Amino acid sequence: MTDSVEEMFVKSGAVLKGHFLLASGLHSPVYWEKFQVLQFPEYTERLCSMIADHFRGQDIQVVAGPTTGGIILAYEVARQLGVRGIFAEKEASGERAFRRGFHISPGERVLIVDDIFTQGGSIREVIAAVEKLEGEIVGIGVLVDRSPQKVELGIPFFSCLRTEAIAYKPEECPLCANGVPLVKPGSSQPSK
Repeated sequence: MTDSVEEMFVKSGAVLKGHFLLASGLHSPVYWEKFQVLQFPEYTERLCSMIADHFRGQDIQVVAGPTTGGIILAYEVARQLGVRGIFAEKEASGERAFRRGFHISPGERVLIVDDIFTQGGSIREVIAAVEKLEGEIVGIGVLVDRSPQKVELGIPFFSCLRTEAIAYKPEECPLCANGVPLVKPGSSQPSK
């Protein structure tokens, strides 16, 4: 398979056009539906291989991701690195925590993975959960970095693809101004 990263997303139907409400609260005319690409094991394996290869040799002991897409990615990157793969879930407090008996020992070397990076909310929550357990964060790997500007987290960062992100604050969104229905991804109903 010789598809580029972008071709994998396009061929799988993962790049959607319209008017979308992103998890960050921003609006965008483009949405990257990662589950469309993650449904293909060969694409998932290749993308995770890029992340694993980038961080190989960093003595990673555990790979952690946020629910939901991060579960698949943490498992596959961990499988390729020969280490454990775990995930952090949202608590009622809004914070993420490692449940289901998952643990990180103090000083354990952790690679954090996620699917689509826009403003880094999910990544920051996993960082906080790892730091709470005194794990040592070695790096962050994502499938697509669509952040409007480079976000500095103070941790080595790798993305399989960096793409231009068009995103608007709701009050400045031209799609809203033109009456284009706002869709919350994963839902067939408009959000407004």
